[in-house]
Amino acid sequence: MNNMNQMMKQVKKMQEQMMKAQEELGTKSIEGSAGGGVVTVVVNGHKNVQSIIIKPEAVDPDDVEMLQDLVLTAVNDALNKADELANKDMGKYTGGMKIPGLF
Repeated sequence: MNNMNQMMKQVKKMQEQMMKAQEELGTKSIEGSAGGGVVTVVVNGHKNVQSIIIKPEAVDPDDVEMLQDLVLTAVNDALNKADELANKDMGKYTGGMKIPGLF
């Protein structure tokens, strides 16, 4: 019974550490870009878009489709980097296991 109590304490401590790490992800900024940096997107670790920066040279009224593609590419780049960060940060506690609902 003593081993069970000790194990439950360890599980509770791990849960607390994971929750703290999850909260900290929201304070981290991740940047994605496209077109050599003419479009930059910043997201936080919870994958919320914080800003989109478009340099004037990316804007061509005759080629709106290109700008749309650049924005889409930059957003996806930032989101992929946010996933990598979450997997790295949370992986310390999960041992690489993918736990649904955590990240």
